[in-house]
Amino acid sequence: MPISAEAFRDALRHVPAGVTVVTIRAGELTHGLTVSAFVSVSPEPPLVAVMIDHVHRAHDLLSQPGSTFAVNVLAQDQREISDQFAWEPDERRFSRGTWTTAVTGAPVLATALAWLDCRVHSRHEAGTHELYIGEVLASEVPRPGELPLIYWNRDYRRLATG
Repeated sequence: MPISAEAFRDALRHVPAGVTVVTIRAGELTHGLTVSAFVSVSPEPPLVAVMIDHVHRAHDLLSQPGSTFAVNVLAQDQREISDQFAWEPDERRFSRGTWTTAVTGAPVLATALAWLDCRVHSRHEAGTHELYIGEVLASEVPRPGELPLIYWNRDYRRLATG
């Protein structure tokens, strides 16, 4: 018998994760959410994955044909943007930051540590979530050498170097 969801979350809170804002374009609609469930998948072809809960609006938007997404990797001074996309109402999520687009039309944060612009390559159901594999069509590292925002043990953290 598997462990409880509470025990599972308690164990995983001890795994540090980078903080990203995943932005979506589905037709004329845009949306964004804070995501720590992001991984690289393959360098050839360049693929990444994000995991989105089935109950989240982002799941419905990413399930639409032709939808695209961007993964915006946040720098450690961008906690407010993470909170904005985690807690603010949809109409205020893009109110802070400088937003532009690259190839797919999904919003990219011009001042992110890095961003990856993706089209949906495949989708895979995984329990309460959907695993979206994205083929990276464009990327940029606007702030090379700066440190990422980290989430660990239910709070934001800063890397200590050196």
